[in-house]
Amino acid sequence: MFSRPPGLAQNLASEIEQLIGSRGLRPGDRVATMEELREQTGYGRATIGETCRLLAERGIVDVRPGRGGGLFVAKTSPVVRLRQTLLTVPQGATTVAHAIAVRDSLEELVALEAAANRTDRDLRDLDDCLDTMRGSGGDLEAFLQANWALHERIAEITSNDLARALYVALIRAITELSSRADPQTSSTSTGYLAERMAVHEELVEAIRLGDADRVRAAVAAHRGDADSGVLDGCSGRLPAAAK
Repeated sequence: MFSRPPGLAQNLASEIEQLIGSRGLRPGDRVATMEELREQTGYGRATIGETCRLLAERGIVDVRPGRGGGLFVAKTSPVVRLRQTLLTVPQGATTVAHAIAVRDSLEELVALEAAANRTDRDLRDLDDCLDTMRGSGGDLEAFLQANWALHERIAEITSNDLARALYVALIRAITELSSRADPQTSSTSTGYLAERMAVHEELVEAIRLGDADRVRAAVAAHRGDADSGVLDGCSGRLPAAAK
């Protein structure tokens, strides 16, 4: 059975959300048809379908079937407007630091919610994200993309809509800013990546077990690597070897 990278649909959904904002599209405006999305992106039906599902769940679009259907801008809720506002925050080093600080303050709540509400499908998806991280082969960019996809998937499990919207918006802001910070970096210490891999495996295992104390300890370990380097948008930093 073939599988796709778990971050592919999330990345496309984020691009479409930003496109809606940049074009100034209003509720009811058509974004694209399914066929147009497949032609413009080169992605298959499964990825486009998953992208549409994510956008619909986030309240960004209404998906209308049949002739004349496609993706249409949805009437935005206060939570969606809040997330879109966060995505327009001015970019800069101070903004990244602030975004990480706020994201860290939400992380325990999001992880505890995930532990309390996870389903078998959620756990399978989290395991897929971990597999993609393991398969990065020491490539920093691939590792981070899978890392961010894992955290977005964890956030999707929470029943707290406001916490989810804030957390996901902050991850996306940090992702873009961190990617621009050092585009030359393509690999880092395999020992460091193995350490971060173990931290994320423990976080997912704690969520799987529904153990609140273990979740809190895993979140603390996840935030524990603060000793400088390049921003990874996850623990906050990568070691100097990544430069």
